[in-house]
Amino acid sequence: MAKRAGRKQPRDGFYGRALSEAERVLLPQAREVQGLEQEIALLRVKLATVVQEHPQNLPLMLRGVELLVRAVSAEYRLSRKSQDNLAAAIDGVLKEIGASFFEST
Repeated sequence: MAKRAGRKQPRDGFYGRALSEAERVLLPQAREVQGLEQEIALLRVKLATVVQEHPQNLPLMLRGVELLVRAVSAEYRLSRKSQDNLAAAIDGVLKEIGASFFEST
C-alpha cells in the first residue's frame, strides 16, 4: 500500500490513535502472534470459568461456546456445516452438564 506524499502514517498504523500507551507497548508483541491458538486457549479458560462460577447462566455459556466455535472454525477453516455440527455437539454437552447440575441441587 503506497503512502501519500506529505502525510505521515502514525507509527502504530491507522488504529494507533485508538490505543492507550499500554496497548501501544503490547502491539509489537501482538503482531508476532501467528494463528489463533492463544485466543482459542483463552476462550477455553474463560468458558471454564463461566461454567464454574455461573453454572446457571446458560445464555452466557452458549455465547462463549459460539465464540469458541467461531475461533476454532477460523483456525481450521471449517465449512459452515462442520461449524454447525461442532456447535451442536458442544451445545449438547453443555446442556447435559446444566441438566446434571440442576438435578443434583
